[in-house]
Amino acid sequence: MLRTILFFGVVSGLIVIVPMCLMLTFGADGDRDGSSMLQGYLMMVVALSLIFIGVKRHRDKALGGVIKFFPALLVGLGISAVAGVIYVIGWEITLQATNFSFIESYSTAMLERAQAKGASAAEIEKMTKEMATFRTQYADPLFRLPMTFIEIFPVGVVISLITAALMRNSRFLPARAAA
Repeated sequence: MLRTILFFGVVSGLIVIVPMCLMLTFGADGDRDGSSMLQGYLMMVVALSLIFIGVKRHRDKALGGVIKFFPALLVGLGISAVAGVIYVIGWEITLQATNFSFIESYSTAMLERAQAKGASAAEIEKMTKEMATFRTQYADPLFRLPMTFIEIFPVGVVISLITAALMRNSRFLPARAAA
């Protein structure tokens, strides 16, 4: 079980972090239209779909085609946790490689978006102060690391719950007989 969790967790984490890091490092500056958040979460869902494959493989290979809800959930959460750790490590490497340019780009994009929506001068001033506070908080690893982990882990929890509910039924995608 541990091998399954580690393998699928590492692969899932790499699938989600490598494209994100490449987009941040070589892509456009900032999130001008809000689409990169949607792209990021779509990549997370695609990458974390390996939870389904990992739980099914564990059910079929190690458990003879039968798994209960909570063991399936634990395998899924384990894969999610490992993927989350890989994601955090990859994000930290990217931040270091880009000299933390993300936070400046993000702050600028948020302010530009507020101005484009017609925010008043008082609202812009308030948001400028909030962004300055956020930049200070984001510089602290004790704030940044858990925040980064929490970006991906809830997505894994949802996929783990769905997977465990489906995989507990041994008739759902049954194991193939060896030829």
